[in-house]
Amino acid sequence: MTRKQLVEQIRLKKSYLCVGLDTDITKIPEHLQSHPDAVFEFNKAIIDATKDLCVSYKLNTAFYEAMGLKGWEAMEKTVNYIPKDIFTIADAKRGDIGNTSTQYAKAFFEALPFNAITVAPYMGEDSVKPFLQFENKWAIVLGLTSNTGSKDFEQQMVVGQATNKGETDNNGEYLYERVLKTVSSWGSESNLMFVVGATKASDFESLRKIIPNHFLLVPGVGFQGGSLADVSKYGMNADCGLLVNASRAIIYASEKENFAEEARAVALQYQAEMSSYL
Repeated sequence: MTRKQLVEQIRLKKSYLCVGLDTDITKIPEHLQSHPDAVFEFNKAIIDATKDLCVSYKLNTAFYEAMGLKGWEAMEKTVNYIPKDIFTIADAKRGDIGNTSTQYAKAFFEALPFNAITVAPYMGEDSVKPFLQFENKWAIVLGLTSNTGSKDFEQQMVVGQATNKGETDNNGEYLYERVLKTVSSWGSESNLMFVVGATKASDFESLRKIIPNHFLLVPGVGFQGGSLADVSKYGMNADCGLLVNASRAIIYASEKENFAEEARAVALQYQAEMSSYL
């Protein structure tokens, strides 16, 4: 999917909601537990109930991989069931030396028809670039995450980066800022996004000075306590530039047989609020 197509969907639906299909088979309603294809049946119902309210679905691949072959089959069925005008994300957090990353990219862009994959940048340019070689596909690189452990590396101060003139810049910056500055030069605003946690909303304003035009995938709204109002105020750009993810708050809105209706009701609340900010 192109950036233009994604922006068109945001404007059409007045929404930048990404629904996280992080489906844990132990948490789906009891009446589905005995179904031979329980995960897909659950996902299918959620998609049917929310597809007009969101512009993206994100599948955390760990929940599917943990089930072995059956989980992969459920993931494949799910991504193929999602309407083609909705942006699909494989939340796989891959990243390895070039030839391995190329195979990861083929797995999620060719064997499975995802539009985007989340990528860990720790190993550097040659681990990320292979994901950027596929037409109309996106790499979503981890930037500033909302987990407690983000302070261990992402929020550490670093100094001493060489400038274009060969001199050394001794002004301190956070490691995540170095990542944003460096990685943004590896691709373009049309194939590269960044993950930025909603619980770091106070940092969005300074972050936008580094990457003013890139799209941001923003987890952490909902159960993790992030503020949609703050994220929208400080993170939005001219094209919206946001995909705000909500997973548990939507898909587990109810444990009863009306779970899809309850999921829609919560998604509608998000969409209505987002509409007011666009």
